[in-house]
Amino acid sequence: MELSIVVPLLNEAESLPELVAWIRRVLTGAGLSYEVLLVDDGSTDDSWAVIEALAAADGALRGIRFNRNYGKSAALNVAFEATRGRVVCTMDADLQDSPEELPELYRMITEDGWDLVSGWKQKRFDPLSKTIPTKLFNGATRLLSGIQLHDFNCGLKAYNQRVVKSIEVYGEMHRYIPVIAKWNGFYRIGEKVVQHQERKYGTTKFGLERFVYGFLDLASITFVSRFRRRPMHFFGTLGTLSFLVGLLLTGWLTGEKVWLAFHNLKARNVTDQPLFFMALVAVIVGVQLFLAGFLAEMVQLNGPRRNDYLVRERVR
Repeated sequence: MELSIVVPLLNEAESLPELVAWIRRVLTGAGLSYEVLLVDDGSTDDSWAVIEALAAADGALRGIRFNRNYGKSAALNVAFEATRGRVVCTMDADLQDSPEELPELYRMITEDGWDLVSGWKQKRFDPLSKTIPTKLFNGATRLLSGIQLHDFNCGLKAYNQRVVKSIEVYGEMHRYIPVIAKWNGFYRIGEKVVQHQERKYGTTKFGLERFVYGFLDLASITFVSRFRRRPMHFFGTLGTLSFLVGLLLTGWLTGEKVWLAFHNLKARNVTDQPLFFMALVAVIVGVQLFLAGFLAEMVQLNGPRRNDYLVRERVR
């Protein structure tokens, strides 16, 4: 099979028949063999009944239904495991992502050799309350990840099958799949300008809080991607710096006390000076960071995935 289309959804019963018909028309016209996986993430409307009816009429369509709402990351992770296509494309169910982009995304993966191609909604039909935080979010992600994409959160993406079978999407990390892919050694990450349609049915399922959570998730994925296998490098460096600061402050206070006493000058008790407590805190924090690093190394050493490496291919 050439192409798998993954569509996570929540309460999108109205848009599903139109979306499936649009995908079928585009991919049939392009001569591509395909499957569509609709993942119902705990909808409370008639989405699952619509999926059942569509699947009964179309053998290329499959459905997965969660018992409750687990989030987009869970929907993508489960669907990635179930895909069978050479190329896997993801898109939203609200008709804001155009299926007309799918053949070109497929070509970019199969012919241009990209591991992952992310859509870029250059012209958006969203209010300023959504577009401005999105720009800030994307700028911060580019800075920390080194991946030069304009729209990390675009739902329209294409992947080589090796990518989706090698990564694990968890928590709210669906925004950072390109970062996770790069972390796992898939460095050929491209971008394509895609159409953004106005929402036709229903309302958005995301609020402004997703941007707050997004930055917290960015800090988390950045730390994990860089220091998961060597946590002592992070905690040990901070611990060393903190301990040295405390040591220098202690040396300064001691040297000052000795110098004043040697010259018969009046000096305050070391414990009466604010620097003493700053030095004490710095030394204690440094020791604690070292201990945190050692404990993290022990956890990593005894973890089941300590030697979990991705092998791209073999000869013989």
